[in-house]
Amino acid sequence: MPADLAVIGLGAYGLPLAQAAVAAGISTLGYRTGPEAGSLSPAELRRMLSGGFRPTTDPAELGRVRTAVICAPTPRGADGGLDLSQLEAAARTLAAHLRPHTTVILESPVYPGTTEEFLRPLLEAGSGLRAGRDFHLAYSPSRVDPGNRDVTPATTPKVIGGLTPACTESAAAFYGRLTDKVVRARGPREAETVQLLETNYRHVNIALVNEMAVLCNDLGVDLWDVIRCAETKPFGFQAFRPGPGVGGHSVPQDLTAGGGRGLRMVELAQEVNDRMPGYVVQRAATLLNEHGKSARGARVLLLGVTYKPDLADLQSTPAQEIALRLMELGAAVSYHDPHVSTWSVLDRPIPRADSLYEAAADADLTILLQHHRTYDLQGLSVKAQLLLDTRGAAPMGAAHRL
Repeated sequence: MPADLAVIGLGAYGLPLAQAAVAAGISTLGYRTGPEAGSLSPAELRRMLSGGFRPTTDPAELGRVRTAVICAPTPRGADGGLDLSQLEAAARTLAAHLRPHTTVILESPVYPGTTEEFLRPLLEAGSGLRAGRDFHLAYSPSRVDPGNRDVTPATTPKVIGGLTPACTESAAAFYGRLTDKVVRARGPREAETVQLLETNYRHVNIALVNEMAVLCNDLGVDLWDVIRCAETKPFGFQAFRPGPGVGGHSVPQDLTAGGGRGLRMVELAQEVNDRMPGYVVQRAATLLNEHGKSARGARVLLLGVTYKPDLADLQSTPAQEIALRLMELGAAVSYHDPHVSTWSVLDRPIPRADSLYEAAADADLTILLQHHRTYDLQGLSVKAQLLLDTRGAAPMGAAHRL
């Protein structure tokens, strides 16, 4: 039976969209584009299947829907720019089965101009149809905050930018079934640039507070107390907090690799954030040295190796580089994470601690990288020989902060 919607790409962007569509009563087809990050629990999958979700590997079914949303991942490539290969493959697959009057929407993070200059020619050449005349084409930046229970698709406004006004209205009609508010941009380039601004806003502000963390450590200032006080300001300030690095699926874009004009601020922010795993290892080695131990041969326990709390997602997690650097120093690294049963770094399996408190007591140094809600940091601070808290989550005086 034909579905109303096809979500092409069931990763970090596609799965939440499919879940929201099913919850809104929309019969949804899920088409996976590759080995994408993203998973459902058995209970979530059962709810989606009972609500009208149908996964498929048959591309012909993509030609039987009213709306097709492309959510193919666009990770950072070897040259530092966005890798559009999965987006291209998804576009070619859809184009071969595209029918007139279909609404095609792109949600993947892309450079401004991609919808018109990259996606449109692929769809038109593969289908023989013309965008804006035979089918609708639009862009909408994905706004997903994994693990945030306070933010839902229904309460998150969706930005739409169509190739023509009719394209915008067709896409808006679809998203109006999912959210309380639809915001119309002037066109796809403006909508793509919204995604660019939102992603870079996060990375630039994290970079600022990460630099503040290094500075405050040198000055002997408690940065978390500074942030606590600063966030009482009712205007002109939004609190960001430092950490061991920036993970996740949103790639900061300075446009340089895409052939466009670079954003110096974003380039600098990326440099700062890329240095944080090395800084964590430097702090770890210093703490061990201050307590009469060398990093070589030290037993180091990493707590929380996912990129975000209370999720199993390892996408771009800074724990990977931290573990690698520690092992290069000769440390014996193990980890504990309630959401990750096995973990490898460059194909080297990292031992998993079964008993958290015993492992912390046995380790020369325990490093909190991700604060999962199941961690009792007060109890851990008592058991651990030495605790480095990169998240400012342990009680004051219970751990060494980043």
